[in-house]
Parts: sequence; C-alpha cells; structure tokens
Amino acid sequence: MSKPTSRYSVLIQWSDEDQLYIASLPEWGPYARTHGKTYEKAARAAREVLESLVATYQEERRPLPEPHTFLFPEEPTEQQPAREQQEAQR
Repeated sequence: MSKPTSRYSVLIQWSDEDQLYIASLPEWGPYARTHGKTYEKAARAAREVLESLVATYQEERRPLPEPHTFLFPEEPTEQQPAREQQEAQR
C-alpha cells in the first residue's frame, strides 16, 4: 500500500521575484506552499510539508482532501467513429 502522501500533486515553479523555486500543494489550498533554492530542495521541502499536513489531519481526525489525478485523453477506438457518425446524422 502506498503512503497517503504519494498521490498528492506538487507544482514546482521558478520565481523571478524571490529568486528561488516555489512548491505549491494544490489540493491543500492556496496557502500550502514552500520553497527551495534548488528544484530538489523545493521538492524535498514540499514532501516534508505534505507529510506534516497529512499527519496533522489524521491526528485531528479530519478528512484528507481528495488527490487530483491525471487522466490521459481517451484513446480513439473503432467504435467511436461510428458513434460520431450516428450523432452527426441526428
């Protein structure tokens, strides 16, 4: 079984204003952020914040936010063109 933290999103972006990397944790709200002087340090800091958030929520028996998951676009199948033709004829 995977850790509760392993399915959450981390967005790491360079900040010209701060001259460092900002790591955002989107499922946890707009203020769930940390930073690092390198990409790797920002990623490490984000993991620590994420682990802390999960632990705090679990200690307080609060529900964890749903992780955002990436869905690949659906691959076209042989049935899809037929369905599209039927819809076009309506």
